[in-house]
Formats: sequence, structure tokens, C-alpha cells
Amino acid sequence: MTTQPSKTLETFPNPAPHRDFHIHMEIPEFTCLCPKTGQPDFATLILDYIPEKTCVELKALKLYIWSFRNEGCFHEAVTNQILDDLVKALKPRYMRLTAKFFVRGGIFTNVVAEHRKKGWKPEPKVELTDFETSSNTRG
Repeated sequence: MTTQPSKTLETFPNPAPHRDFHIHMEIPEFTCLCPKTGQPDFATLILDYIPEKTCVELKALKLYIWSFRNEGCFHEAVTNQILDDLVKALKPRYMRLTAKFFVRGGIFTNVVAEHRKKGWKPEPKVELTDFETSSNTRG
């Protein structure tokens, strides 16, 4: 295997630090272990952030997420740990991590954790006309 899990989060310079822009990522293959039973837990992570000076490099993020595969973690703890690690590496203006864990014992668990840079205020949202989505196929 040429790559291994890693706790290192690499970054690259924000290409547009003069403006707020939203980065949205969906990570559908997060796994960790239940700290009580050792059985695997599966989740989709949804990462939304507004960068300051740096953005997260995707392969490093993938290897970081992979590093939890064999760790026993409570859902609430691992969600907050991932957010804390990302905030420490990126120092974003804003970041939200949503962890949507699959059913375990008949219960779905969603954990949402947020960070806001002190003093940062979001730009007012511009409401645009909604257009119906169109299919990529013609028929």
C-alpha cells in the first residue's frame, strides 16, 4: 500500500482571501469503532467552511479521516475532535462539521459542531430567484 492513514492535515494558500466563499465537502465513508463494543460505526461527514488564509488539501484530509478507522470513539467526541483539529490547522473564519451516523440499535445520531473566528461577521445572504433544477439528460 502506497499511502497510510495520517493525523497530518496539510493546507494550501487560500486563492481568494479577500472574499468570503463557502467550501462544502461531503465525506460519505467515515468509519470508527464503538468504544463499548468494538463494532464499526459508519457516518457521512459534511464539512462547510469559509477559509481565512488556508484551505485543506483533499488527499491529506482523506488520510486524516481514514486514521479514525481503528479508533474507539463516541460520536460526539470524534465530531468535536475532527472540528478542533481542522480549526487548529486552518484557522478559518467559519467552520461547521455535521456527522450523520448510520443507525445503531435503532437510533440515528447527528452531531453538529461549529467554530466562528472571533469578530467575524458573515456577509448578508443575497436571495436570488430559485430556478427548477434540470436533468443532465435530454429526453
